[in-house]
Order: sequence, then C-alpha cells, then structure tokens
Amino acid sequence: MKSLPPTAETFALITDAGDRLLRDLGRLTDADAAAPSRLDGWSRAHVLSHLSAQVDALERLLHWARTGTETPQYADRHARDSEIEDGSRQPAAALVDRVRDSAARFLTTVRELPGPAWQTVVRPFTGELCTPERILVIRLRELEVHHTDLDLGYGFDDIPRPAVDVLLEDVSGYLAAADGTPPCTLRDDSGAQVASFGSGGPVVTGPRGALLAWLTGRSKGEGLSTPGPLPELPAWI
Repeated sequence: MKSLPPTAETFALITDAGDRLLRDLGRLTDADAAAPSRLDGWSRAHVLSHLSAQVDALERLLHWARTGTETPQYADRHARDSEIEDGSRQPAAALVDRVRDSAARFLTTVRELPGPAWQTVVRPFTGELCTPERILVIRLRELEVHHTDLDLGYGFDDIPRPAVDVLLEDVSGYLAAADGTPPCTLRDDSGAQVASFGSGGPVVTGPRGALLAWLTGRSKGEGLSTPGPLPELPAWI
C-alpha cells in the first residue's frame, strides 16, 4: 500500500486538500448539510461527521506509534458507525467547525510526531500493518474522495495532479491485491501507463481523475474508453 514520507511537500498536499474542502463548506446551511451526499444512505452531514471523527481515530493510531501502547483506531464497527451517526445530527456550523479544528489538529500531530515513531508498526481498522507514513496517505485519500462525495461541485477532475497520482497508486495497489480484480491495463489520456492488473485484458484509457473515480466506485466509467465493455471491478474499501 502507498505511503508518504513526512516532508513539507507531503504536509502541503494534506493542507491544501483541507483548505479546498473548507472553502466549499464556507456557505453550508443546515438544509445543505441535511441533503443527500453521493454515498448511499449518507447525508452531507454524515460525510462531514466522518471526516472529523476520522481524525480522532487516526490520532489514536499516532498515539500508538508515539508511545508504543496499542491503541485501536475504533473499538469496533458499531462504535465507529455510532460516532458518525451522532455527529451527523449537529448543525452545519458545528460540523464545519469540527472539520476545520480536526484538520488543524491532525497536521499539528503529524508535524510533531518524533522521528522514531514514524517507523513504528500499527494496525488500522482495516487490519493492514503499516507505519504512520501510511496514515498520511489515508488522510489525503479521505479528504479528496469524500470532498467529491459531498456533491458541492468538486469532482475528481478538480483534484490536483500530485494528489491524484498518490491516490491512483494507493487505490491501484489495493485492487491489485484484491480477489476478483480482472486483468486490464490503465492508461491516462497521454498514453502513460497508470496501473496494470494481472496479464492481458483490455486497455482502459482516460483522464487520471476519471480513472480514479472509476477505481473508487464513484463512477461507472464516464470519460473512459476501452474496446468493449469496461471490466467489472471488485468493491473498493
């Protein structure tokens, strides 16, 4: 799975993703927050509640890395889902404040993480073993993908190229290891190879943002071309 080093460039990717999100939340009303997101069963408020609560969960992993004391990201799935549901009942202004405060807190935490802690192995809720360098990718991914889920006019083609490249490598790595991923090769609209699953299979071509939207299950392949039907991908986490 993709990891990122704790550099100024990495922190800038995460900072800028958060800033773009907060700009789009500037005029969010209670009615806007209660409206459906692009995720089945979730309102925009659910997405915002998740984005802020996720920082608390990631900070538990960072505490584990810093202290060596095992601290699970969540007690269990019920605890995770209940936290999101409870938070979604807050007014829009409170939700936006939580997103803003949690984004700033996360950046402070990772910037202050001691050097040795970056090599400590922790276990996120998904079960993988990783170091905090992986957590930086998780946070960037959540900010960018869930920003599109809010359906506020921000799409995958709005994600800057450096962030898109990180997320394409991350999601492609997951699908390459997943059961049921069909053989195929992905190329961007310049012809450069983005990913390859197995051997043989069709070539799928399109803009990098459109490829990312398809790989994450956020599109049915709009903007992509391939000889014949698009391969059917397994569900992404």
